[in-house]
Amino acid sequence: MSANVKTLFNLAGKVALVTGGYGHLGTAVSEGLAEAGASVYVLGRSKEKFAEAFQQEGHTSIRFQECNISLTQSIKDAFAAVALKEGRLDVLVNNAFYSKGQNPEALTDEEWAFGIDGNLNSVYRCIREIVPHFKAKGGSIINVSSMYGMVSPDFSIYDESPAFLNPPHYGAAKAGVLQLTRYFACYLGKYNITVNAVTPGPFPSEQVQQNEAFVEQLKKKNPLNRIGRPDDLKGAFVYLASDASAFMTGQNMVLDGGWMAW
Repeated sequence: MSANVKTLFNLAGKVALVTGGYGHLGTAVSEGLAEAGASVYVLGRSKEKFAEAFQQEGHTSIRFQECNISLTQSIKDAFAAVALKEGRLDVLVNNAFYSKGQNPEALTDEEWAFGIDGNLNSVYRCIREIVPHFKAKGGSIINVSSMYGMVSPDFSIYDESPAFLNPPHYGAAKAGVLQLTRYFACYLGKYNITVNAVTPGPFPSEQVQQNEAFVEQLKKKNPLNRIGRPDDLKGAFVYLASDASAFMTGQNMVLDGGWMAW
């Protein structure tokens, strides 16, 4: 008997964890999962930023859970706390990151290591610590990569805006996230755990959007002639968190407005 499409995409009864779920893109991801019916826990370090992102909107199904993705024990404690409250965990979105250093020719060893840790090692830590919670009944892991984990920057668009140039350790780490996705999809498949990635294209933050000349360069690079809006990501994450994607694992959904199609 075939499943109804509305049922396939319904997340009611599911518990989703979203690291960094109050940021520029994370807020939309968290909202989308909640709008589809999930109980969403935003994992982060700042309850104040969480309140600023959500409480004014009255999202009663989105809650805050303190978590520092740089620390294994903090991740363990956060997952355990939500599991104790809810009695289950179903979805993990690895969205949070941290980094420093930007000059491709002058990154220090410490900056390089910090960026790799914040964009790649932290994702592995979260995957490792969610596995014990998912093994018994399955679950969905959704990793967030970047178009710069797949292609190098077009350096010409940064000529007049060098401060926005994407650093090399970010792209290298995001490429690693895609390989982690494939690896754990194969490793965890026998437990009915799916592992997929979402790769956003040009989604500059509100602060970067203040530089209109730079945004115009991004638009010209894109077949749709616009930058991404956070809400453009909602559907992909709902799909990957839902039963609609039950037979999809080890894949990468690219939402870049056609950036890589040129």
